[in-house]
Amino acid sequence: MKKYLVTGGAGFIGANYITHMLKKYEDVFIVNFDKLTYAGNLENLKETENHPGYRFIQGDICDLESVKKAFNGHGFDYVINFAAESHVDRSILAPELFAQTNIIGTLNLLNAAMAAWQDGNGGYRDGVKFVQISTDEVYGSLGAEGLFSETTPLDPHSPYAASKASAQLFVKAYADTYKLPVNITCCSNNYGPYQFPEKLIPLMINNALNHKPLPVYGDGLQVRDWLYVDDHVRAIDLVTRNGRAGEVYNIGGNNECTNISLVKSIIAYLRENVDPGITEALIEHVTDRKGHDRRYAIDARKIKAELGFEPETTFEDGIPATIGWYLKNTEWMRRVTSGEYQKYYQEMYKGR
Repeated sequence: MKKYLVTGGAGFIGANYITHMLKKYEDVFIVNFDKLTYAGNLENLKETENHPGYRFIQGDICDLESVKKAFNGHGFDYVINFAAESHVDRSILAPELFAQTNIIGTLNLLNAAMAAWQDGNGGYRDGVKFVQISTDEVYGSLGAEGLFSETTPLDPHSPYAASKASAQLFVKAYADTYKLPVNITCCSNNYGPYQFPEKLIPLMINNALNHKPLPVYGDGLQVRDWLYVDDHVRAIDLVTRNGRAGEVYNIGGNNECTNISLVKSIIAYLRENVDPGITEALIEHVTDRKGHDRRYAIDARKIKAELGFEPETTFEDGIPATIGWYLKNTEWMRRVTSGEYQKYYQEMYKGR
């Protein structure tokens, strides 16, 4: 039985990861440790909440005592750290919150894991690993050519990216200084089911369905590589189980496109399949984000060569599948955008 501490497991990627793992393996036990901030939604895990291999603990990675308590009695083999403040716009308004959660929270997890895994002989018990989920944004911005590799110097431009880069460096430092077994993954932009609707794709879908303006930063020609969340969680599983300790692995989707072309593809799908009144007239170019990186693109040859990973979902398949999920889950979207979803976990864990 492999035991996992998954932090931030009620968020978009974390929830998809937990669901994937409990479906794939019979010999795993997962503790989901999540503060349940605005982005944490236990409705994302309704299909697994009664699974015998799953337990939820409401807690804050910034509270070291709560983190230590979560480790007690569980004998975790792996820590998978998804917990983070992740929205760039919010980081511009409140960088100190991002520093606290993404840096100090990660340090708390590192210290708790190190203390729990020490074997008394200057090493750690066999089979343990700390996996830090990071982002391609730590590398900065590319020009028209080139790709981010694992050896690309870190050059973050937003407070969010700076906080993730700092956390990543602390994880590396714990590996180098204390020999803690770690891996770091840097992924491109994720999309798919259960993504919080302040992010680009669900925001565009929701606004378009309600004939609201579709805000596009600047000229919309910023380029991103899009990774379907199911592919991402498969890659994390491979890295956790088979990745070489101490290594960084980039995870990309091989789906580069401009923001404006993505928005137009969403409009085209909805116009053809849902509502002919949804047109490009809804697009509204707004003042560009401060420090907005122009292009991200991932060189994912390392994870392919070492672990055999390649994304299975093309953009041509992933975008219709994603839109289809949101169309089938309009009630989920309504509860999230109205804030009603927060009552779900408040009632569920009242008095516990």
